[in-house]
Amino acid sequence: MRLRPMTPDDRFEVAELIYASINVWYQTRGKPAIFVGGPHVTEVFYDVYNDLEPGCTVVAENPRSGRLMGSCFYHPRKHHVSLGIMNVHPNYFGQGVSTALLKHIIDYTESRGIPALRLTSSALNLDSFSLYNRHGFVPRCAYQDMFLKVPAEGMAQTLPDSECVRPATTDDIDAIAALEQEISGITREQDYRYCIANRAGYWQAFVCEGPSGIDGFLISCAHPAMTMVGPGFARSDSATAALLLRALDGQRCRTPVFLIPVERDRLVHQLYKWGARNCELHFCQVRGQFQPFRGVNLPSFLPETG
Repeated sequence: MRLRPMTPDDRFEVAELIYASINVWYQTRGKPAIFVGGPHVTEVFYDVYNDLEPGCTVVAENPRSGRLMGSCFYHPRKHHVSLGIMNVHPNYFGQGVSTALLKHIIDYTESRGIPALRLTSSALNLDSFSLYNRHGFVPRCAYQDMFLKVPAEGMAQTLPDSECVRPATTDDIDAIAALEQEISGITREQDYRYCIANRAGYWQAFVCEGPSGIDGFLISCAHPAMTMVGPGFARSDSATAALLLRALDGQRCRTPVFLIPVERDRLVHQLYKWGARNCELHFCQVRGQFQPFRGVNLPSFLPETG
């Protein structure tokens, strides 16, 4: 295989690769397809990652055919590199493509002296888990993936902190970054700014205000290929629940997915009361420096970080 940067000409082939590889993996294990509607829906991954960090991409190309064997997105942040969605075409499963892509990104991280490489990975995919584990990643937090069908009339519930939640603005970015630094030991101002600006039209972002400033932040995505709530973080379960309630209310007639830390049992049971169900498990995995979470961390897959 030949590794090279992704180009704009690769956009649709990468979308096909993501669409096929993810769906084949789940369907061969008796689960429904994750993506529906055709490969054009997964072009969103190229669009978002290219908007956030142009050029931080790598593909594995078959030198005989010129076709793509695999692809991966990544983006450097102030305190870490985030490894985004990695895919291998089903024709090349088990042939070392993912190992080559991962080593490329590890080399990128180490050569620049960046202290950590982070990702969110499925706990159900043992091949993926073993790949990351063999290359020095350590699971730091487990999440249960939950989903909830939001009624057309929205979420009827109210919470004590509901009145403290409002749409985020670019004036909040410094406070949001300080809060994530406190809770997770990382910051990603580019991601907040991109989602708050919402030029693509499918993002929402909210903050929860407390007595001494912002206590939580949450992004929601309503794209057909990625109907998710997250990423986000908050100091408390109560602030997280209020943010989730507001974000879910904005996803009316959709069925968004969101990742909840398994140890946050009060928050999990609150979501059960609203009708949420479990669909998968994921890990926050870190290679390098890690600060234990000092609050609630809600990861997502676009933009992805641990």
